Amino acid sequence: MQHVKMYTTQVCPYCIRAKALLKQRGVAQIEEIRIDTDPAQRDHMMAITGRRTVPQIFIGETHVGGCDDLMALDSAGKLLPLLGA
Repeated sequence: MQHVKMYTTQVCPYCIRAKALLKQRGVAQIEEIRIDTDPAQRDHMMAITGRRTVPQIFIGETHVGGCDDLMALDSAGKLLPLLGA
């Protein structure tokens, strides 16, 4: 299974939803990077993704995007192959 990294904040409902979907799809561990407690990580996230919102999800080296992007990937049947790559 690919390594999953997610930029999050503590109270973000979209982060919670994305984590729940990933766990349903068999992801046992998600590396969470909290940007609400580390402003430097927020700057880094914005630099590598071009986005300001959370979550920002990476599966392996692939930037998936946010929660809606993750849900769309799953609906299209492309999430499980990406996780297993």
